Amino acid sequence: MENLIKDGKYKYFEAGEGTPIIILHGLMGGLSNFDGVANYFPQQGYKVVIPELPIYTQNILKTNVKAFAKFVKDFITYKKFDRVILLGNSLGGHIALYHAKMYPEKMLGLIITGSSGLYESAMGDSYPRRGDRDYIQKKAEDVFYDPKVATPEIVEEVYTMANDRMKLIKTLTIAKSAIRHNMAKDLPKMHVPTCIIWGRNDKVTPPEVAEEFHELLPHSWLYWIDKCGHAAMMEHPDEFNKIMHEWLTDKAPLIFKS
Repeated sequence: MENLIKDGKYKYFEAGEGTPIIILHGLMGGLSNFDGVANYFPQQGYKVVIPELPIYTQNILKTNVKAFAKFVKDFITYKKFDRVILLGNSLGGHIALYHAKMYPEKMLGLIITGSSGLYESAMGDSYPRRGDRDYIQKKAEDVFYDPKVATPEIVEEVYTMANDRMKLIKTLTIAKSAIRHNMAKDLPKMHVPTCIIWGRNDKVTPPEVAEEFHELLPHSWLYWIDKCGHAAMMEHPDEFNKIMHEWLTDKAPLIFKS
């Protein structure tokens, strides 16, 4: 993803005009994981904004789900947005959920896909330990239904991360934080309209996790994508956009009127 705007402590992609959709990437996720969404929604009357989350750049004491949610709230304030739609994958989904818990007044709607927050081993299984490239290749391929989606670039990025001591320490810190910030008790009290889009073949956060999110969140809709792993917006971008757009248009119009 080119043309990032650098402004003070923030670095972000922005396109389009209209209701803001803020996208939160995951632990391994570059901003480009959301190219499909970033290309489609600006043409549909939305402003798409993807901030770079300070996953590896914040002080270790601020390397946790709660601090990242506050970072998002500060970013929304800095952008002078009134209320936003948050879309998050994996750790990004967890941060979006935690933001919705802490700052519901900032939320129009929430879209989560392959999100952590309920399933304790999700983070543990999705980050790579140090190891050889073959091991990491296998781990990267496990994220997708179709292993070919794990391009050499993706594998290289994960391999580099796994062999950077500081990044590895921060990754482990985040994994522990994700387990600590389990949201099972919070979800029934959260009334933000939520769209849950899940890969039917997700090995990192299996389908029963999506079902549990759906059961616990009072205003949620659950959609499945077949032959799809942990990163639906990457593996099936067109289907992902179609579901998300239909939900924003048909199921959640009330969120824009309230």
